[in-house]
Amino acid sequence: MRRTLLFIPHEIAGLPVFGIGWILILFAIFVVVRLLVARRSGQSFGELIASESILWGIVAAAIVFVLPMVELKNLEGEPVGVAVRGYGVFLLIAVVSSVALAAIRAKRSGMNPETIYSLAPWVFVAGIVGARVFYVVQYFENFVGETPGQTVRNMLMFNEGGLVVYGSFIGGFLAAVGFVYWRKLPLLKLGDIIVPCMFLGVFFGRLGCLMNGCCYGGRCDDGVMALHFPPGSRVYEDQAASGELIGLRVDEETGRILAVEEDSLAAQRGIEEGQIFRGAYPVRPRADSEALKLPAEDVPRPWVVEVSGREYPFRPDELPPKALPVRAAQIISSVSALTLCIALCFLSRWKFRDGTLMMLGFASYAVLRFVLEIVRVDEAGQFDTALTISQWVSIVVLICSVAGMAWIQFTRREPA
Repeated sequence: MRRTLLFIPHEIAGLPVFGIGWILILFAIFVVVRLLVARRSGQSFGELIASESILWGIVAAAIVFVLPMVELKNLEGEPVGVAVRGYGVFLLIAVVSSVALAAIRAKRSGMNPETIYSLAPWVFVAGIVGARVFYVVQYFENFVGETPGQTVRNMLMFNEGGLVVYGSFIGGFLAAVGFVYWRKLPLLKLGDIIVPCMFLGVFFGRLGCLMNGCCYGGRCDDGVMALHFPPGSRVYEDQAASGELIGLRVDEETGRILAVEEDSLAAQRGIEEGQIFRGAYPVRPRADSEALKLPAEDVPRPWVVEVSGREYPFRPDELPPKALPVRAAQIISSVSALTLCIALCFLSRWKFRDGTLMMLGFASYAVLRFVLEIVRVDEAGQFDTALTISQWVSIVVLICSVAGMAWIQFTRREPA
């Protein structure tokens, strides 16, 4: 896990980087150079300003108003800089690689690659919106801030994780259908071209999940397919909140401690089997001079465990340096998606009725995702069942894909 790949500080040489600062100065220099180059090429300033001034204004507004909003804050709420997230970088790689592969497949299928390039922005934006909306609806309580503005800001921070693959599929599919209808393109043929490429995107996207520490698997014994995540990761905090990190096994319904691991932190503090576990939670760390230099999320936090009316504090240096081993769900998902992409591309060598590969891809992913949810433990069951929301969606997708496949086979003509 490496959540932050690069950290850009709030100030350089006493001048802010974001807002009215270095990035705005660099953008102003770019505009001046653009005007000079245009003048040398014979284009008038008036024509260039008329055609690009709106875009320049949008970029400048984003630099001045949007970028300061995404800066991370320290424990006192002061901006300290912007983090370039590993998740966001892999998301970008996923988009570029899937679009490039789709363009290659389009050319081989006799379709102009420019169609893919025109479609990609619509599918990308709709996919991100769909993925984020799906996640926000599912975990809305996690996004509620102290003010409406903070709540909206929390919802918009998708570069830190919180995108659901099925949501992106739904959003991207609706955008593609609208684009196809508008441009009068063959939907099924275009689907056969694009769907395998989507799974290449999932391959890189799940690597982003690995960097972010989300979408993790259940507890397992240490081994080749086990992963350990550091403090601050969701895995670590979930294990700490459940008491598992300090050696407790607790009945989820009653809170009664069923077992205390020998020589564990809990055993060393005198916590015993049969006591009632009331919960564990992090507390605010000391805001000393060193801590204020860091984003609040990077400052190690003490934890307090409540057992039978007594509080047991644990300093950061007393807690384990890493979480207990969990199954490598992100790697399993990533490899599965890449395998599905390769298999569908291989099958493209043969002629099938238009839409066959698309439906086969959807059905295969539905089965893979249903099984993967058994490995993962970060989602609860829905509708009074043990099935997660993604498993329910997988069932619907599988049924629709099989029905679509039957419709294609019995109503569509054989390919020439």
